[in-house]
Amino acid sequence: MKTQLCMATFCLVASLPLHATGLFVPAELSDQELSQLRGRYVLPGRIVNFGVTMASTWQNANGQVLGAKVNMQIQQNMPKPVFNITTFKQNNSDAAAATIASGIENSPATNTPTQGTGQISGGNSLNNVQGVVQTTRSAGDLNTSYNNLNIDVTHGNKAPAVMSGSQMVSSVQQTSDLGTVKVSPMGGGLQLAINTNGQGASLQQLGAGGAVQRTDIIGSSNTVTNFAALNVMLKENMPTANGLNCNWNQLNNLRPTGL
Repeated sequence: MKTQLCMATFCLVASLPLHATGLFVPAELSDQELSQLRGRYVLPGRIVNFGVTMASTWQNANGQVLGAKVNMQIQQNMPKPVFNITTFKQNNSDAAAATIASGIENSPATNTPTQGTGQISGGNSLNNVQGVVQTTRSAGDLNTSYNNLNIDVTHGNKAPAVMSGSQMVSSVQQTSDLGTVKVSPMGGGLQLAINTNGQGASLQQLGAGGAVQRTDIIGSSNTVTNFAALNVMLKENMPTANGLNCNWNQLNNLRPTGL
């Protein structure tokens, strides 16, 4: 992952309107704010399409599954982004039915998940870290946790078809025997959180100039996945962009040899 692309993408995420009442209005930065920026900047007119995909899944030792997936897309001439949110669950009764249907009847499932006995302390400073934060903390045994963040920057003049969806007016929530999964706008960003009953919690948060993928497990034999993908399409052959590239090449030639 390139740091420059990360910082440019996070600046884009921070400016996206997630509330239905928000407007995609650019804001002028002061000289002091500009002096603190790192990485590349992208001209607003050069962004053809911007998309975000986030997905989280939690499966416990009893076979219960809980998760959600959210897609967001915004393009030029679109005043508001389009969202497509899906939540899913599989309770113990569903897992037992699938087991019997497969012919394996000697693996009964209980209706109550085992309460985790582990304890996780500290970690409050993780909330103050800027940029990309990926953490996994486990106080149990035989747990598996996976955090993944992809950033894909392409070039083209034709935006992909707009996906079907709607505006995100409020939070979307799903509850099961395992716990609760919730997708919600938060502080100018997007959040996907899973809180289980006695096994731990996971969090994905994107926006406000950063990305967070965090998992805290206090039980055993859990499998947790957090996945996020940012897709940016930049317009090709823009005169202004070519001028910037030309200026950059001139500055690049002034560098001492070997730097």
